[in-house]
Amino acid sequence: MRRKGITGIVMAGLAAAALIFMLAPLALVVAVSLSPTIGFDLPKNGLSLRWYFALGPLDEFWRALGVSLRVAGIATVSAVVLGTLAALAIHFGRFRGAEVVRLLVLSPLMLPGIVKGIALLQAARLFGVMDSFALLLIGHTVLAIPFVMRTLTASLSGIDPAIVDAARTLGFSYPGAMLRIVAPNLLPGMFTGAVFGFLSSFDNYSISLFVASVRVRPLPIQMIQYLDEGADPSIAAISTALIVLTAILLLLADRAVGLKRVAAG
Repeated sequence: MRRKGITGIVMAGLAAAALIFMLAPLALVVAVSLSPTIGFDLPKNGLSLRWYFALGPLDEFWRALGVSLRVAGIATVSAVVLGTLAALAIHFGRFRGAEVVRLLVLSPLMLPGIVKGIALLQAARLFGVMDSFALLLIGHTVLAIPFVMRTLTASLSGIDPAIVDAARTLGFSYPGAMLRIVAPNLLPGMFTGAVFGFLSSFDNYSISLFVASVRVRPLPIQMIQYLDEGADPSIAAISTALIVLTAILLLLADRAVGLKRVAAG
């Protein structure tokens, strides 16, 4: 019993250390964004919102934000449609090779970002697609689909495929059974998948780095360029806003379907 108690204390200490290790950089970014000085210093003489107000005149950031919102929004809608169809086909299709299809759809999560970016760029050259916005949409949609399918797989795990057959014996058509029986149970999973898909697109830079142009430049790429040009704590203010947005969306996703279920899916 004593050994178990010591083991529990050690594991709790390691977990706390890992949590601090992961959250400390975020806390430093938030602290720097509240510093009144022009350097990347911690606020020693009080807090200030100076760098948040300084974001107003930075037109290039607002243009980049608009690009990121448009790309992430369209990519998320496309990913929800395609990811939902893929999850339904795998769960209800009962066809050979369903596991291969599932792994193929999830494969973007297994590849490094730079590999996906280079692959997209090479495919674009092969097919003659040079429009940066179109390439961003394609790349970000492919990136978001696995998140949608994974969350919907978690939602579908509690639905017996035989329930559709039972509904059809009661007079429902196959589409009617899917809409009346299955669809209501998928809405929380679709919302959660949309949240993860939106965040994966909005924060992505590895794919955007290869296909963005001067006129079509997402926010992460603009932030990197701003750092290269000699940044001030305005970049920390933007980062803090993104941290808050991500935290809010993840809390909503956890309320909708539960992040533990997504991880287990």
